[in-house]
Formats: sequence, structure tokens, C-alpha cells
Amino acid sequence: MDDQTLKIAVYTIALNEENFVQRWFDSAKDADYLLIADTGSNDKTVGIAKSLGINVINVNIKPWRFDMARNAALAAIPSEIDFCISLDMDEVLIPGWKKEFDTLPPGVTRPRYNFVYTFDKEGKAIHSFVGDKIHLRNYYRWKNPVHEILLPYGVKEIEHHINLEMHHYPDTSKSRGQYLSLLELSVAEDPLDDRAAFWLAREYFFYKRNEESKNAFKKYLEDFPRAWYAERAWAYKFLANIEGENREDYLILASQLAPEFREIWVELAEHYRQLKNWAKCFETALRANALTVRPDIYLTDQRIWDGPAVYDLLALSSHYLGKNAEAREFGLKAVELAPEDERLKKNVVFYSEALERE
Repeated sequence: MDDQTLKIAVYTIALNEENFVQRWFDSAKDADYLLIADTGSNDKTVGIAKSLGINVINVNIKPWRFDMARNAALAAIPSEIDFCISLDMDEVLIPGWKKEFDTLPPGVTRPRYNFVYTFDKEGKAIHSFVGDKIHLRNYYRWKNPVHEILLPYGVKEIEHHINLEMHHYPDTSKSRGQYLSLLELSVAEDPLDDRAAFWLAREYFFYKRNEESKNAFKKYLEDFPRAWYAERAWAYKFLANIEGENREDYLILASQLAPEFREIWVELAEHYRQLKNWAKCFETALRANALTVRPDIYLTDQRIWDGPAVYDLLALSSHYLGKNAEAREFGLKAVELAPEDERLKKNVVFYSEALERE
């Protein structure tokens, strides 16, 4: 596409974001149009935004729901804009992002990109997946009171991946307290929405409301046999953490549904470690170790793919199976991935001494 004709808007909703407006602007300023839909800030958010030349509108959504606020923002974007980027105030675009639109083939309605959701203390990515918040100016609307999604209307959706990257730096001072009630509303409004049902069950789990979470996950699995297999697998994974007596069965079901995910195999291997079933622990950790390509979805944990957990489990189980040479080898690999971990270093000494005694 010709960047002389392609116009990009970046938009967001905001409430008391004075600490993040400048950062948001700096990452998005190459856009042809910037818009903040302010939802009632009583700090300096609006003043800072206007001083930077950002277009600001005021929206008043009562009772509150995210989709209506985002749709109000979207409606205020000029019609001559071609593509819109929904960029939250706790997110940034990595420099060079705009030129990536030049690579779009004709007909694309939904560019996809890499979204890094969480980082560790050293700034290394932990969770990343393919992002979905870039869309044509027309033919798209937001749906759901929370964990809102973009849906196309009157157009055949065509996706294409571009080398654009967006990073998420969550504001931990913000409460998630309203999410649960909004998720309950999502499910009530659309009981056929499998993802809303999954997210509600997960939210109950996060709130340690285990009985409600268990019932919601079981209902989700029963009601949506054709839902996305990865979320169905994670539903079993969550149930494994709620119903300890059925932990193994649930994890096996999860592994059968989604055998390409290390996270499931590692959790199953850890279950066998706790049971001191070393043969199964070794076998299951070996299955995890064979997986080397992390799927690009929001459920995965980069620490499981890049960290020492698999080698640690292989080392421990090898030792208890009487294979101390292998235990030492796996233990050294674990230390390479986590050189500051004192337990792992002590384990290597233990394996080495056990090997010398053979």
C-alpha cells in the first residue's frame, strides 16, 4: 500500500492517566490522528493530552462498560482514516511501527502483530502473543462489557501479519475489581459466547472463589465442546488446581487436547514429582523438553520455555532413578538457564557427589 494515501489513527480510552500520556504520545506520535476518549479524569490527563496536540473527547458511560466507551472513541475518528490502532494507556508502540503498514497487501482488514504482555524484572518478555487491536476504520465494532473484542460487520475479514510490535506495561495501581461483575454481565448478555464463559471461570479462580470457578469451568466444557482447544485445555489445567484429587486426570485431558504446550507437561511432571513417581516424572518432563517452539497465544508462559523448570525435573527424576550422570548433565543445563539459583547449584554438587560414590 502507498503510505501517501494510507492514514493511521491511534486511539484509546483514559481515566486519570496523567503519568502515562506523554509515554503514550511519544510512541504513537507518527500517526496521522491521535484520539483520547476521556471517561471522567479528575487529574491532568486532559490538559497534558491537549498540550501535546492530541484530540480529546469526553465520554460518559453509565453504567460503565468498556465496549461502549471504545465504540464512542471509534465513532469520533475521521472517516478518511484507513486503519486504527487501539493502544491502551499502559501500552506502547515500538519505533518504526508506521512503516510496517507499507507492507500490507491489498484487501487486508485486520493486521496482526506481536504483542508482549508481561516482562520479568530484567525486562525479558514472559508472555507474548499475536495481537488483534489493529483494524480498518470502518466495518468494526467492539463487543462485550469487559475483555472486549473487535468484530467485523459487513466485510469479509482478511488478516495479515506485519512486523509491528506493541508492549504492555500494566499500571498495578489500577483495580480489576469491576472486571468480575462485568464478566458476569458478558455471560448474561451472550450465553453462547464461549470465550466470555472461559474468562468468567478464570476470574472466579483468580478471586479464589474455587467452587464457583469449578462449576463455571465444568459448565464451559460441557456447553462448548467445539470451543478453542487451547482454552479448553487450560480449563482442565485450572480444574487440576481446584480439584486436587483429580489433578492427574485433568492434566492428562489437557495434554491430550493441547500436546504442543510445555506448560501442561511441566505441571504434570511436577505432579508426579510430588508423588515421587520418578519414572513418570522423567517421561513427562522429557515430553516437555521435546517441545521447542512456543505457540504465540496469550496462555503461554515464556519462563516455562526459557527457564530451568524442565531440566530441573529431568535432573531430579534421573537421580532418583539411579542415573546420576544424566542427573548432573541435566542439572548443569538448569543452572545455565538460572545461574543465580542457589538450590539448582547445590543440586549439581549433590548429583556430582552421588556420581562419585557409584
